[in-house]
Amino acid sequence: MQIASFDVPQHVFVIAEIGINHNGEIEIAKRLIDMAMRCGCDAVKFQKRSIDIVYTKEMLDSPRESPWGATQRAQKEGLEFGKAEYDEIDRQCRQRGIEWFASAWDIPSQLFLRDYGLKRNKIASAMVTHPEFLEVVAEEKKPVFLSTGMCTYEEIDRAVAVFGKQGCPVTLMHAVSEYPAPEEILNIACMHALRERYGLPVGYSGHEASVSPSVIAAAHGAVAIERHVTLDRAMYGSDQSASLEEAGLRDMVAMIRKIAMVLGDGEKRITVKEEGVASKLRYWNPR
Repeated sequence: MQIASFDVPQHVFVIAEIGINHNGEIEIAKRLIDMAMRCGCDAVKFQKRSIDIVYTKEMLDSPRESPWGATQRAQKEGLEFGKAEYDEIDRQCRQRGIEWFASAWDIPSQLFLRDYGLKRNKIASAMVTHPEFLEVVAEEKKPVFLSTGMCTYEEIDRAVAVFGKQGCPVTLMHAVSEYPAPEEILNIACMHALRERYGLPVGYSGHEASVSPSVIAAAHGAVAIERHVTLDRAMYGSDQSASLEEAGLRDMVAMIRKIAMVLGDGEKRITVKEEGVASKLRYWNPR
């Protein structure tokens, strides 16, 4: 298969996806914000849901053991932040100088987030097929990251058309919605197919346990990289095992930041120091 030539942005926008890995504790969320800042991320991202809209009563009443109780409702409500927590997140991020935004999973949650004057929106893979929700987000005309996990081209076509109609800028995020995702199914080359089909910027939202696929995606022109982050992969939660701890996040960001410098501009040239080395090693001096 022919892979498109490298076109690497000078600065890749790195998003630390906190999501629900705070386990309902604002102090954990604040520690993760600080971790993302220390590691050089550009933004942190959360998730916002209205539990009784996103889930059915039957599902919420069904059993599930968790630190918050024995039902799905207790678990979902235990993980959900409200206004007090988001006010504190907003304050912390402004104080630390790091951007934040969130992926809403229903229309009231999107309207809730509007009050914070966020610069960007995120469409989770699960919401790509919800046209009314997409219309509400598109009318804000803010830059949107649109995740393409679980999506057919036809589903992406329809979503992109909604944002195009409103003149809302979109970055497609290639993703594989398994948690964690095995490396052999990541198909990062699909980024090139998305770029060719839609003529839009493309990034990568990774759910694997390792660092290298995100670096490879950045080297293949991803304009944004999103990765789940955690204080400890052994913590409670379905996303924790697909997340990076601080050491991995720090290494990933550092490697991504080097890519443009190391690739250079592609022009063949001889450095001044190479000239000196040549004068010593080329005893026959062909010039």
